[in-house]
Amino acid sequence: MAPRVIIVGAGPAGVRAAQACVEAGVRPTVIDEGRRDGGQIYRRQPDGFSRSYDTLYGTEAARAAALHQSFDVLKGRIDYRPETLVWNISANEVHTVSGTRYGTLPFDALIICSGATDRLMPVKGWHQAGTYSLGGAQVALKSQGCAIGSRIVMMGSGPLLYLVSAQYVKAGAQIAAVLDTSTFMQRLTALPRLLALPAVLKKGLALTRVLSKARVPVYRGVEPLEIKGSPETGVSGVKVALPRGKRLEFTCDAVALGYHLRPETQLADLAGCDFIFDDDAKQWLPAIDGDGRSSVKGVYLAGDGAHVRGADAAERAGRLAALAALRDHGVQAAGIGDMDSLRAELARFSRFAAGLREAFPWPAKFAAALPDETIVCRCEAITAGELRRVVREAGATEANRAKAFSRVGMGRCQGRYCGHAGAEVIAAAACMPLASVGRLRGQAPVKPLPVALTEEVTQ
Repeated sequence: MAPRVIIVGAGPAGVRAAQACVEAGVRPTVIDEGRRDGGQIYRRQPDGFSRSYDTLYGTEAARAAALHQSFDVLKGRIDYRPETLVWNISANEVHTVSGTRYGTLPFDALIICSGATDRLMPVKGWHQAGTYSLGGAQVALKSQGCAIGSRIVMMGSGPLLYLVSAQYVKAGAQIAAVLDTSTFMQRLTALPRLLALPAVLKKGLALTRVLSKARVPVYRGVEPLEIKGSPETGVSGVKVALPRGKRLEFTCDAVALGYHLRPETQLADLAGCDFIFDDDAKQWLPAIDGDGRSSVKGVYLAGDGAHVRGADAAERAGRLAALAALRDHGVQAAGIGDMDSLRAELARFSRFAAGLREAFPWPAKFAAALPDETIVCRCEAITAGELRRVVREAGATEANRAKAFSRVGMGRCQGRYCGHAGAEVIAAAACMPLASVGRLRGQAPVKPLPVALTEEVTQ
């Protein structure tokens, strides 16, 4: 019998994993939380919207169209379950909910392609209404066809900062400023690694030209000081310091924040996968081999949900993980011979990703400088001062212990948006290495579930 293969996610990695399975004669189940395929980067517009691919995806229009077309061809040969959340994983089973209908699906091979979300560093006032993540701002543009404000500041660092800014400019939005915490010298130092993928580097430069042509002011090496506003009116401005100490303030009614990306690892955690601390990325990542095998037999990880290397790498990693799963379960797939070339290509993407981390580093130093009144956990309104207090008075220097004493990470997002910065605040307050703080443990359900339940079924 063919192995029961479940793929979680219908982004670049998930689509290519499904394609490899179908080519081998295996009908996989593809579960995706989204209403349509494409993932975050190639998110499809709603039915009835008629914006062109060039308008929606810019330099990535051709790749987006190719991925969507591939999935359209696959739909009749897979068990596709959109708008379905995998909320827990137990021994060789995934637990799902769609609407109010719950189900349990057994698997022989589980390929998790969960993607990534924004990596955020708090700034005083970021709880004001009108503050979004860069990814959230992108979703508003792609899925709702609207901007997050009438005058917007984009702030943070990384390729997504420039991608979203360029997309907003092309959509006709007014960008007050792009505020980048990285410096020109950091990019220059990273250039040898970035040249591993010259075509991708060229696309990045094209984004900066879009901003230059639109006369959007871009400042580098900034230190975010405060997002100004009030509970009644929301965001009203942004205050930053330039490298030589000069302070600037920008009037705006919306801010988009982000510092590159962080893998969505909750499902890997629930599956029991081992994690390792990546010193370069300064975050905990699932431990996988070169083909995507995790420490748990039958569980494979691919795409940005394992290591953030971009959409092109995710497509290759998804195919590679599927081929590894098929081979491990005795399926003779024609694409097995592609595995060596896929590994070699991914090595180049890994080198490029290392260059991006060097060019756009995670600003850990800002955590130590956060004023005590700055909210770190927006769900539970936990401040930097409260985190420092539990370190000082309760000796809570481990992430989960600090969570128990302060409630940081106990909210709706379960630490997705505050976990990294919270750990940095703890490490700085305790004068200890970040790795020693540990990581917040994942718990089911990974997201809030509907209260009105139907009878659980096994499918």
